[in-house]
Amino acid sequence: MKIELIKGDITKIQADAIVNAANSSLLGGGGVDGAIHRAGGKQILDECIEIRNQQGKCKTGEAVVTTAGNLPAKYVIHTVGPVWNGDEEKGSKLLANCYNNSLKLAESLEVKTIAFPNISTGVYRFPKELAGKIAIDEVKNFKSEVIEKVIFVCFDDENEEIYKKLL
Repeated sequence: MKIELIKGDITKIQADAIVNAANSSLLGGGGVDGAIHRAGGKQILDECIEIRNQQGKCKTGEAVVTTAGNLPAKYVIHTVGPVWNGDEEKGSKLLANCYNNSLKLAESLEVKTIAFPNISTGVYRFPKELAGKIAIDEVKNFKSEVIEKVIFVCFDDENEEIYKKLL
């Protein structure tokens, strides 16, 4: 798998799937979540409501998929990152699950390119350096015959610098 780093807006990225740092309600929120719902349109929200009606809320570390609505992708993979509470061991495991479960889901959908935002580093306050290390480790350790490219999309300079250094 090729790894690419881009500074920009994930809603503008051309990929088979983009990952949404969702909240457990799946009903849109702030940050990346709000941007994806706004840019993708009502279809994404409608499908999220359908998923909620079937399974209830999405648990932290889990991932679900919807179509991408008006976005230049086929799918949006919604994953719920952990809120940072100082418990590094538990938080790290949950964040690793976000990447791992998103990649497994992408693989089952025959996705060749997938774009990730910086999960949990905004309002969920996960330390950016640790989050970047977990993201890159999970992607590098994930063996796939299907996924050809993973794109890390950093919205801000700080995350971009962290990822540049780690890669």
